[in-house]
Amino acid sequence: MLIHTSSYARAGLIGNPSDGYFGKTVSFAFANFRADLTMYETPELGFVPADVDDACFVSPEELLREIQLFGYYGGIRLLKAVTKVFLHHCREHGVSLPRRNFTVQYKSDIPRLVGLAGSSAICTAMLKALMRFYEVGIPEEDAPTLCLKAEREELGIQCGLQDRVIQMYEGVVFMDFDRGTVEKTGHGHYERIEPGLLPNLYISYDPMRAEVSGVYHQKLRVLFEEKKPDILAAMGEFADLAQQARDALVNQRPDKLPALIDANFDLRDRIFNVSEANRRMVQTARQAGCSAKFAGSGGAIVGTYEDESQYKTLVKTMSVINCTTIKPALQR
Repeated sequence: MLIHTSSYARAGLIGNPSDGYFGKTVSFAFANFRADLTMYETPELGFVPADVDDACFVSPEELLREIQLFGYYGGIRLLKAVTKVFLHHCREHGVSLPRRNFTVQYKSDIPRLVGLAGSSAICTAMLKALMRFYEVGIPEEDAPTLCLKAEREELGIQCGLQDRVIQMYEGVVFMDFDRGTVEKTGHGHYERIEPGLLPNLYISYDPMRAEVSGVYHQKLRVLFEEKKPDILAAMGEFADLAQQARDALVNQRPDKLPALIDANFDLRDRIFNVSEANRRMVQTARQAGCSAKFAGSGGAIVGTYEDESQYKTLVKTMSVINCTTIKPALQR
């Protein structure tokens, strides 16, 4: 038995970071980058290290650079955590698994730690493989929650449902994380949106930025749980922007999205401590005439452009600050 699965990079188009705080978001997956996973039956259960699990370095300087950019942890911990959560889920629901072991290996070309959901791509690809390997069906709306448990409860990573939802559903999805629904069912309301309804989109990222999103969300979680009025109000505003974006797309008014995208970042910049380097990315894109906001927690931005001429200007302008710009290949 040989199983191959993939999960794609994602961009939070609007509404983030409210997904972890009972808000609403619109997100999309795109095929320019992905995490690939291969699982096959073996006598023992094994996890094969990948590039991000480096244990050998060409020099002390290379070791320091890797740790500075990417920290101490690789992807194997993610594979183990998802496996544990999956096994517990099966036990809790009385699912008897076939008596067989696997070896799993993975690789990913998703730029690391720039807010394009590289870690959750590994997690979701692993869950997809486990479901196929053990022939277990998990409801589509519940699968992202299992991945969230693996990262949040097993590894202590502060994160929300958005990334796991879009990487399991793919395409473009409007997500409503209504508190009552999430606390009762463990998931939100998820609505697919036709990708062809979106305007021209770009993504620009700094491959050397490398910021750990869990650190940002850990600080935000404390403020949210302390019920800081400005934080609670901001989450409501982020959710409202996402609802407006959803309505605009469904009603075939993509022309409304640029202003909503800009408003999303402006709100974030007003409420939170946005670093100067991240703010410069947004400001540079706007100087080229494009809308811009964070694709995740920093290091990458997403926005709209009007035509090819403006896109070329954007690519050139962003390259001055060492950012790579692409057109996302949306999954349909």
